[in-house]
Amino acid sequence: MQRSTGLLLVAALCLSACASTKEPSTTSANVTITVACQPAKSAPKERQAWDDDVATFMKAHPGVTVKSTDQQPCFDPKTFGPKLAGGQMETVFVVPVTNYNDVISQGQALDVTQYTGEIKNWNDLRQDVRALVTKDGKVYGVPNVHYGVGLVYNRKLFTQAGLDPSNPPKTWAEIREAAKKIAGLGPGYVGYGEYSGGNTGGWHFTQAIYGRGGSDLTPDNKKAAFNSPEGRAVLQNLHDMRWVDNSMGSKLLVGWESLMMAMGSGKVGMMLGAPDVVTDVVNKFKGNVADYGITGFPEAKATLSGGEAFMVNPKATPAEAKAGLQWIDFRFNTVGKGRFDFARGKTLGNPVGVPDNDVYGDSATGKAIQADRKANATLPVENYEPYVQAAAAVPPKAEPVHAQELYAILDVAMSGVLSRQNADVGQLLSDAESKANSMLAAKG
Repeated sequence: MQRSTGLLLVAALCLSACASTKEPSTTSANVTITVACQPAKSAPKERQAWDDDVATFMKAHPGVTVKSTDQQPCFDPKTFGPKLAGGQMETVFVVPVTNYNDVISQGQALDVTQYTGEIKNWNDLRQDVRALVTKDGKVYGVPNVHYGVGLVYNRKLFTQAGLDPSNPPKTWAEIREAAKKIAGLGPGYVGYGEYSGGNTGGWHFTQAIYGRGGSDLTPDNKKAAFNSPEGRAVLQNLHDMRWVDNSMGSKLLVGWESLMMAMGSGKVGMMLGAPDVVTDVVNKFKGNVADYGITGFPEAKATLSGGEAFMVNPKATPAEAKAGLQWIDFRFNTVGKGRFDFARGKTLGNPVGVPDNDVYGDSATGKAIQADRKANATLPVENYEPYVQAAAAVPPKAEPVHAQELYAILDVAMSGVLSRQNADVGQLLSDAESKANSMLAAKG
């Protein structure tokens, strides 16, 4: 989903650092590449940092011209398919993990195996993450983001509700009790926030069912598997929190921004999310950085693992492909530069310190990134330690195939339990199961 925007913005660099940084000169033939993810005009400091990076890169790579696309978020499910099908993608573009298989199998990403040497720390990228962009021994992308889901919570509201912010909930029962106390603070307070549409409802359903040990699909990906005890537990718990406890508010939250805005308002106690939720809540939705903490996924048997990769347009010439990988290496994969120059992020006033990307794991590069992040932290890193400790022990589970289609189907079930007090959980799941099986059959 659209979490990549926050990761890219938060990692924007200090404006003065680029001017003093000299890249090794690389001689190239004259070539022009287009690249995705330039920050929007509404984020002028981050946009200027990006533009400075482009200038620094081009100076270090004579003959290479970089043209940026400022679409934000980088991945928009409404435009991604049409742009891809119409051959309108940039030379270097972002693909969420849910779309890797489709993009690769349909020949819409270039085989970049011969160019991976341009990524200097390629071998430090997590092997399991690299495997996701590899098919039949060929590499089709450069992993850019990897994350696991936890529980994001408002520490200030915990304190106001008489809860211990340093001892966040570890079970769904504890979440339910905490949510009731937070909702009891007064009108407008929501103990636990949840999505119901825009594909985000189905996305969060998947997070919740994974945590309970269930799955969206059968192991062969041919049939729906969410009409199960685990799936029913997800919906029944939400139904009861909404209608019995009255701890979820009365407003249906549709689409990614809706819950983030609510969280940023300071009146929502908890939500499922990856660490970059804090980044976006603070950066885009004016949340108070000191208020938020992250802990592990409750009772987790698995946690939804997601992310994104950069892929290269299959129409790219060898010179364009090489230049594209060099740009990816400079802007997104170099310690202390591009998105990983946390010193610039600190100078810009961006939140620095969230453990929001595990693409390099415990490799030498990963350790250097984490050390630099902590050294330049503007956020209370101790607020995120419960997540770091818990996440290390929870096995990741990838998003299902045809995820966006499944999420749209599951949106209906999520909306049903949150909008109708008499909703029949079993019927909602049966209806979704029929639709999902029809979709899967059509996909072959």
